[in-house]
Amino acid sequence: MATMKVPVLMTLFLSAMALPLAAQVQTEVPPVVPSAKPVTMEHIKVHGTSLEGNLEGEAVDRDVFVFLPPSYGKDKHRRYGVVYALHGFSIGAEQWTHEIHVPQTIEGAFALGAREMIVVLPDSKTGYGGSMYSSSVTTGDFEKFVAHDLVAYIDAHYRTIPDRASRGLVGHSMGGYGATRLGMKYPDVFGSLYIMSPCCLSPRPATPPNAADPKFADAEKKFEDAVAALKSPADAANLPFFTKAQLATAAAWSPDPKNPPLYFDLAMKDDVPQPDVVAKWTANAPLAFIDQYIDNLRRYRAIAEDVGDQDGLRFDTKKLHEILDTYDIQNSFEMYHGTHTSAVADRFQNHVLPFFSKNLCSTKGCK
Repeated sequence: MATMKVPVLMTLFLSAMALPLAAQVQTEVPPVVPSAKPVTMEHIKVHGTSLEGNLEGEAVDRDVFVFLPPSYGKDKHRRYGVVYALHGFSIGAEQWTHEIHVPQTIEGAFALGAREMIVVLPDSKTGYGGSMYSSSVTTGDFEKFVAHDLVAYIDAHYRTIPDRASRGLVGHSMGGYGATRLGMKYPDVFGSLYIMSPCCLSPRPATPPNAADPKFADAEKKFEDAVAALKSPADAANLPFFTKAQLATAAAWSPDPKNPPLYFDLAMKDDVPQPDVVAKWTANAPLAFIDQYIDNLRRYRAIAEDVGDQDGLRFDTKKLHEILDTYDIQNSFEMYHGTHTSAVADRFQNHVLPFFSKNLCSTKGCK
């Protein structure tokens, strides 16, 4: 394969994500609500037509966890709104269940007054750690997998209210990026958005401040050697977190079907920045393309963003909120006390699900 060097475009991306994502499951658990009734969890496989033929060989049949509310098995004629919850980088749907401590937090939310709904956790983890919920011939089209394949399956197999106003989308970290991206592009599918500590919102500079540092040059050489040795994503299993994050981003945002065996391009080649690749990565930054989707965002019944005051992603999250305000798009923003992951389970129970309880329509056709 052609020699590929470290994509320096990723340096700030990694500095913002590394520590949070390396500790995804370290969260504080809200206390059990004594009056909570049990929900039913179903672990299913959903076929992703949109993922067929992907060049990485990622699984087309994806794990999905579905949580059915306490009344689901008793009231056979009742239909429910659905919340789709997207996980972050380096974890899959199963790890996500532990991070937000479901079913306990779902049961707690219902017991504390949230209206019952179905909660769906799809798996979008790839060989490098994450799909970025993007559309790529290399990884497969995870954007459409969530917005089309998954939603269609859930509507066909469960008693949902098959209406955009009764569907909510939430995600944390990479999932927060996914909720932002899909939210802008699929207002016909989802009616309310909750964006938790989203990563990757801003375009990244082509050359980082520390590019001349000898330590950076050494890391670049190690990355080059690691990439040169790869024959498939499976070979990346034991690579460092930083390396896999760079590879995942390239696979999602700069696919190249003519560049085997990995089928993507990086932002540096032979120590030279690649402007075309940099442009592709910039084109996938929501703060760069949000202005194109303002009319779509106006269609949402409600939009919320939150982030911890010790989270490096708080600056871009606040920028997202400010842009929505600039366009007079109603949204709520909260910076709570915590790190990237410390409060995510509490937020899910006591903020996310109550938000959707308030904003999802409980009957088809409501506005």
